[in-house]
Amino acid sequence: MSTVLLIEDEAALGMIVKDSLEVRGFAVQYAADGEQGLRLFRAGPPDIVVADVMMPKLDGFSLAEQIRAENQTVPILFLTARSQTADVVRGFELGGNDYLKKPFSMDELIVRINAQLSRRPAPAPPTAGPLPIGRYHFDYPKQKLYLDGQAADLSNREAELLKRLYDQRNQVLERGTVLRELWGDDSFFNGRSLDVFITRLRRYVKDDPQVQILNIRGIGYKLIV
Repeated sequence: MSTVLLIEDEAALGMIVKDSLEVRGFAVQYAADGEQGLRLFRAGPPDIVVADVMMPKLDGFSLAEQIRAENQTVPILFLTARSQTADVVRGFELGGNDYLKKPFSMDELIVRINAQLSRRPAPAPPTAGPLPIGRYHFDYPKQKLYLDGQAADLSNREAELLKRLYDQRNQVLERGTVLRELWGDDSFFNGRSLDVFITRLRRYVKDDPQVQILNIRGIGYKLIV
C-alpha cells in the first residue's frame, strides 16, 4: 500500500481527496498547512507528496524546497489554481515532479499519482566503477558526481538523465525519447521540466569547461566530453 502525504488548506477539498484516495487503496496522511505537512514528512517519508501551492504558514513551493534539502527522491505533485508558465517553471526548479491545475478530477489525480509511483527507479545494477566525464567521476548507482574528491548528490531523475547523456556522449540524445522514458510523455509541462533538469546538470559540470551539454535545436541534447 502506497502512502500519500496530502497537504491542502481547503478543509472540504482536503477531506474529499483524502477519502477518495483511501477508497482507492492508498494510505493517506493529511495536513491542513505547510508546517504541519513538513512535520508529518519528517516523521516518516511517504511514497509521494501531494501539496497545494497557496497555503498558510508555509506555501507549497517553500515546502518543496525544504523537502528537497532533505530528500531528493520522493515525488512531489503540486495542486494549484496558478498556471502561469513562470509558476510552473519555478515549481519544477524547486524539485516538483508534476503539476495539476485546479479544479481537477479525482481520476486525473489518481493517474498522475500512479504515474509518479511507477517511475521510481529500480535498484541500479553494479557497474565497473565511476564513469569519467572530463574531470568528473559519476557514480551512477550511488547517484553522486565527484570532482577533486568532493561529491555532489544527484536526485534520481538527475542521475538517470546524466546516465543517458553519458551513454550517448558526443552523440545526440533525442528529447522525445528522454521525455517518454523518464516523464511518461512529451507534454509541454514535462518538456519544461526536462529543460530545468538540463540546466541543473549544466551547473553540476560548470567547473570543467571541456564538458558541455549542448541543445541540438529541434532534436535533443549532446554531452561533449
